[in-house]
Amino acid sequence: MSPAVKYTLGRLGLFVAVFALLLPVPLNFLVKAMIALLASAAFSYFLLAKWRNEMAEQLGSVAERRKAEKQRLRAALAGDEAAAAAGDRAAEAGHASAGSAENGEAKAS
Repeated sequence: MSPAVKYTLGRLGLFVAVFALLLPVPLNFLVKAMIALLASAAFSYFLLAKWRNEMAEQLGSVAERRKAEKQRLRAALAGDEAAAAAGDRAAEAGHASAGSAENGEAKAS
């Protein structure tokens, strides 16, 4: 499961748990929701630190990959043949793996 999904579900679970604990308290529904939101944010800071760090690492690696691809595309547009060829090889590898998956599906049918 993706770290972002784990962290999001953890935050949602904490909110629901705190809100459920506040149900018997005689307060307005929205006040209970606001208290649950603030309390779950505070609890998640301590309880979900590991998942938050995993999510940050994943998002950082995705950002680095996008940045590298952007630089490669700019170099290819500027006339760098090596960058254009590197992109062609990556695209061919992607098409080849998709093609082999399609062939596998056709054989299974």
